[in-house]
Amino acid sequence: MKRFENKVAFITGGNSGIGKAVAILMAREGAKVMIADLKENKETLEEVLKEGTEARFIACDVSKHEEVEKAVAETVAAFGSLDVAVNNAGIVDASPIHEKSVEEWQKVININLSGVFYGMKYQIAQMRKQETGGAVVNMGSIMSQVAEFGIGGYASSKHGLVGLTKVAALENGTNNIRVNAIGPGYIETPLLMDNAAQSAEYRSYMESKHAMKRLGKPEEIAKAVLFLASEDASFCTGAYLPVDGGYLIQ
Repeated sequence: MKRFENKVAFITGGNSGIGKAVAILMAREGAKVMIADLKENKETLEEVLKEGTEARFIACDVSKHEEVEKAVAETVAAFGSLDVAVNNAGIVDASPIHEKSVEEWQKVININLSGVFYGMKYQIAQMRKQETGGAVVNMGSIMSQVAEFGIGGYASSKHGLVGLTKVAALENGTNNIRVNAIGPGYIETPLLMDNAAQSAEYRSYMESKHAMKRLGKPEEIAKAVLFLASEDASFCTGAYLPVDGGYLIQ
């Protein structure tokens, strides 16, 4: 039997990069998948459907709580439950704190941190109604533990995400709901590679940050997400799991 047979997975930022990889692997392992993102990407949905399971797309801006509430409700209406939630949607900023606009700061925090709060608010409420409980995996970053120039909003949001994850895990430890976070290093996602493509020096710099001297692949992060969401991690909650190619040991 596949690991997520008869399970329902809800994934934000599921159109590309890590979110897309998670959606495909979840479907491959038998889950019914709801892809939540700003706009539909038919190619992604088709790739997920090729895995032989049910899958749908729903438009959702995670910075708007009413859209998140609606997306979670429609997932349950479509598939009957919510067993796995992956809060993956996020953006990055690129200016030093003394030059950063209030609008830039608020946008990053609203998506990366408030968006995860909104997700868990409605996801956990649904999981508490179910005898089967559920599992939540929040997408942190290596920047949940370290810092880099120009990303004050991003680093703050990802540090905050870890604290939010721990509180949610503590609050739901006896409700059969596990809540964990992943901390990817630099990964070959469209967002990152758009910048890397402009400069071989920049890519080399990013690679040098890791003990393995390479960038990670979305599938490598997705496999860790599936582990934390599965019964293989049944005694794991409130954890932050770095998947960083040895970034933190240098």
